[in-house]
Amino acid sequence: MALKFRLQRFGCKGRPFYHVVVTDSRNARNGRFIERVGHYNPMTELSVVEFKTDRMAHWYGVGCRPTDTVATLLKIKKVDLSALAKSQG
Repeated sequence: MALKFRLQRFGCKGRPFYHVVVTDSRNARNGRFIERVGHYNPMTELSVVEFKTDRMAHWYGVGCRPTDTVATLLKIKKVDLSALAKSQG
């Protein structure tokens, strides 16, 4: 099973809101997921991005990798998953 951190789109037309989820890469974008680990709201004046870094570090240690978009959001928030996963042991 190839696990990914992926954005799941919610909201209505023209007003997107995203959940960051752990899912199998073969599942549909808004399909089944394993765990919700954050959210992203691009519609606010200052885009709101929040992550559960402890859970993301756990899943990164298990083998979950971020998609390009989630990797960009992690870089914006200055979150280094590999360092967090090593510190958890």
